[in-house]
Amino acid sequence: MAHGLRVREVPLDRLPDEVGPGTALVAVAAVQSATGRIAPLRDLSAACADHGARLLLDTSQSAGWLATPVADYVVCSTYKWLLGPRGAAFLTGTDEALAELSPLAPGWYAGADPWNSLYGGPLRLAEGARRLDMAPVWPAWIGLAPGLELLGEVGLETVHAHDVALADRFRNAMGVEATGSAIVSLAVPDGTAERLQEAGILAALRDGRLRVGFHLYNTEEDVDRLVGALT
Repeated sequence: MAHGLRVREVPLDRLPDEVGPGTALVAVAAVQSATGRIAPLRDLSAACADHGARLLLDTSQSAGWLATPVADYVVCSTYKWLLGPRGAAFLTGTDEALAELSPLAPGWYAGADPWNSLYGGPLRLAEGARRLDMAPVWPAWIGLAPGLELLGEVGLETVHAHDVALADRFRNAMGVEATGSAIVSLAVPDGTAERLQEAGILAALRDGRLRVGFHLYNTEEDVDRLVGALT
């Protein structure tokens, strides 16, 4: 209990059922980083609407390959599936929900007139969502632009079909049930990560399992090479 708030953590599949009259905010990753599981977004949105709770979606593992439903708040790190360098992030939301937020440590960039907010006080915040802005990390945003342009040109449906098809190709080869996710989590014996690295394949170990994700830059040959190294 802090600041009069009680935080609860519940299993993903039970999340919609745990939303009740006393729930103020539900925060969940649209796609789970470690496992690639897709959150029950439709049921969760309905549960939040029924009980007047705000819904915050972290789309860091889904934006770029999976459509995101409307939510009170949507946050996203852009250095993953949006093909950007580390240092840029997005926050979007409904007008009503954003109006309830107050910046914890606003700086000059959040001022009503940023260039006249550099020195001295008081800081007069901008109207609307810009009062939540932080001074951008310029190289990160410049580097992000080509990635967003590429994703826009290819189109979300095409990206989704490509990524999930590769992931399902890998699942099928490894005898794992298809889930519709571009991220695959697999139980592997000790030493697997080192063996893959020796084969020139970079993969991550998350929560004791092998985690691989497939995106635009991957091909069927990449999948088959991974399968060969594992089997």
